[in-house]
Formats: sequence, C-alpha cells, structure tokens
Amino acid sequence: MQNPLLSYYGDDLTGSTDVMEALETGGVPTVLFMRQPDQHLLARFSHCCALGLAGTSRSETPDWMEDNLATAFEWLKSLGAAVCHYKVCSTFDSSPTVGNIGRAIEIGRRIFGEASVPLVVGAPQLKRYTAFGNLFAAFRGEYFRIDRHPVMSRHPVTPMNEADLLVHLSRQTSLSSGLIDLATLEGGDLSTGVDRALRDWDIVLFDVADRATQRLVGEQLWRVREHNPGFVVGSSGVEYALLSAWAAKGVVSGTSKPVSAGPVDRLAVVSGSVSPTTEKQIGFALAHGFDGIPLDALQLVSESSGGAIERAVAAGRASLAAGRSVILYTALGPQADRGAEIERVDGARNALGRALGTILRQLIVEQKLRRAVIAGGDTSSHALGQLSIDALTMRMPLPQSPGSPLCLAHGGGEIDGLEIALKGGQVGTDAYFETIRLGN
Repeated sequence: MQNPLLSYYGDDLTGSTDVMEALETGGVPTVLFMRQPDQHLLARFSHCCALGLAGTSRSETPDWMEDNLATAFEWLKSLGAAVCHYKVCSTFDSSPTVGNIGRAIEIGRRIFGEASVPLVVGAPQLKRYTAFGNLFAAFRGEYFRIDRHPVMSRHPVTPMNEADLLVHLSRQTSLSSGLIDLATLEGGDLSTGVDRALRDWDIVLFDVADRATQRLVGEQLWRVREHNPGFVVGSSGVEYALLSAWAAKGVVSGTSKPVSAGPVDRLAVVSGSVSPTTEKQIGFALAHGFDGIPLDALQLVSESSGGAIERAVAAGRASLAAGRSVILYTALGPQADRGAEIERVDGARNALGRALGTILRQLIVEQKLRRAVIAGGDTSSHALGQLSIDALTMRMPLPQSPGSPLCLAHGGGEIDGLEIALKGGQVGTDAYFETIRLGN
C-alpha cells in the first residue's frame, strides 16, 4: 500500500463516518476500521487513499485516553500519511473528565513530535462556524453561539458553557494556544502569520466562517505539513478544508458519483439519543408507519439487563415479522433523559450502548435485515461494537443530512454486507429514518 493522503482517529463512531462521507464525496476512497487491522484486512482496502480508526474517546476519561490513544496514534503514524487527524465533534463538547480534547492533543504531541498542533472546528457544510475563536452552530434554521445553543448548552454529559474554544480548551490542558482569526486570514502574508503562530504556540486554532476562509485554511494545513509532523485536531472541517486544497492542486480529481441504495421493506433502529432532533425524527417515523418501542434505560444497565434485552428483542421481532419497520428508543427528547439516575451505575452509559447493540444484532440476524440505524453519538460507538464488524465503507451519502451517511459493513459473520447508518443526536432532517428506509 502506498502512503495514504490521510489517516484519522474518530473520537466516536458517528464522527468517524462523518469524516468518511466528506472524503468519499470529495473523491478520496476511504475505509473506516473498527479496530486496528491486521495485514490481511489492511490489504483488502489497499485501494483506499484515507484510512480511519473508529474510537470511543469522546465518552472516555483521561486515564482511558492515556491507556488507549497512544497505541492508536502509533499505528496511525506508522501508515505514513501526509496528515493524521484526531477527529472531534463539530460542537466541541468535552470536559476535563470526559472526552478531554486537551489530553488527546498532549498524547498526540508525544507521539508525533513536540510541535504545534493546528486545530480546525468550523465546518460550513455542517452549519458550524468559528469567528474570532468563538463557535456558532445552527439549530432548526437559527444560529446560536454554542454556549447558548438550545441543545449543546444542555448536553447531558458535556454541556457547552463556553463559546470561546481556546478558553474552553484551557480547562483541559496547560498547553499554550493561539488563534489565526478572520482578520488574519483575510489580510496579507498569511503564510508568515501562520508560521509565526506555529512557532509561538502549542495549539493554533484556525477560524472558519465560510467556504472562502475554509479554502484558505486548507491551503495552510497542506502547506505546513511539509515542516510539521502532520498531526491535526478538529472536526470534519479538517477534511473539507483539505479537500479544497487538494482539488486546487490536482491532488484529487473530481468528486464521486453516489448511487441510490434503493428502498428496503423493513428497517430496524435503536436509539440512545436524548436530543430533541432525534425526538422529532422518531415522531415523524411513527407517523409514517414505523412501530415505536420505548425501552427502560435503567433496566438495560441493571444486573437484570438480560431479561430487559430479551423483552426488547421479542417486541422488535413482532413488529418486523409483521412487515413493519421498528424504532426501539430509550428516550423521547431531553425531558425523558434519565441521565442522573443512570450515572449512579458505574459505566452505565457505555453499557447502555452495548445493550442496544446486542438487541440490534439479534434482530438483524433473526429477521435477515439488510439495513439498520443506530442513533446517538455515544450510543453508536459502543453499540456497533456488539456487531463484530471489521470495517465500514460508504454506501450512500445523504446530502440533506450531511454527517450521517449510509455505510456498508465488512465482516461480522452474518452481519457482513449490512447497510447501516450511524446518526449523531443533532444530525438529520425530521424524515431521516424514512429517508434511510427509502435509500434515496
């Protein structure tokens, strides 16, 4: 295999497929591995120009990161990619104790060299923007500073109470940080300013407020990788920025032409999301022929979880056997979140994801399903692990819901060839689940 253009570690599964979608639609063949592949598995995807490793660090502790991220980064470094990307959510939600982005950067610098790390979070394609270091995000057609965002400011695990990303990051690391702001991007002699910033600070955040500034940032990321270790942190805005630079320089040519996956008669969805976006999507699906099965999250993480899983499978089986699509969900919106109760059980949030994955696998195998969905960023990472899949490639992008493509599963025994979508809580139109069922 020739050295890839890009390698990346996704801090959760939905974010990992978000990167894959950006790259694939930009004409860069990409594979996402569920775990570090052996040489045989790696050889199966030797045609890919970008390689990803799906992780769970968004929902993990700093101690977990110390034990796991270094090994992942060492493997990614061994691939010899021009750029290695630690992918974080475009809402940057994190804290000193959960999903600590600062700690991940510290570990990355130890592996890739004690050099400055570029940070890119803005992604206009996802309606995320950074201006003078502050993050803004859309919600239902309106735009909010992230600390006033109706959802992210109230995230059940990592609420965003600070919009200035470098202030937010300073609570997670003692590394120095600086900003390439909009005025610098639009001024003269940008390269000199960027080089100075990379010499002066350990972390350099680049503003991205529109496609024009994104293009400028992409040019700089691609330029500085020649004298920097190539380790970059940020959202899929990193890929969107690089794609503009690659296209301009002829590194990649054109974009891929997606082919509709077509409809399936039945679709199974498991959801651990408490987002109001997912709530509306479930409501839309129930109004369009899906069966809804509420699940008790506490029962699924209790000592008697086996019985709760069996009952959920039985209910899902009845709907699917009758020819109907089904959604099994633990909450309908933030008002139904039982996070405070769940947190009393050690490791419960990760266990909840695993329980939902166990339910989904049984339904897929028993009912011979061709397509499925997991909703919830943290849920997806732990749920998909129960399907024993080796890798994912993109089956079909969803232009109306960027960041949540339909993927094709490789490996997993009876799961091999499954089409599956991993949907973050904030992602997608109201018709998302029905769109996935229709495959268009």
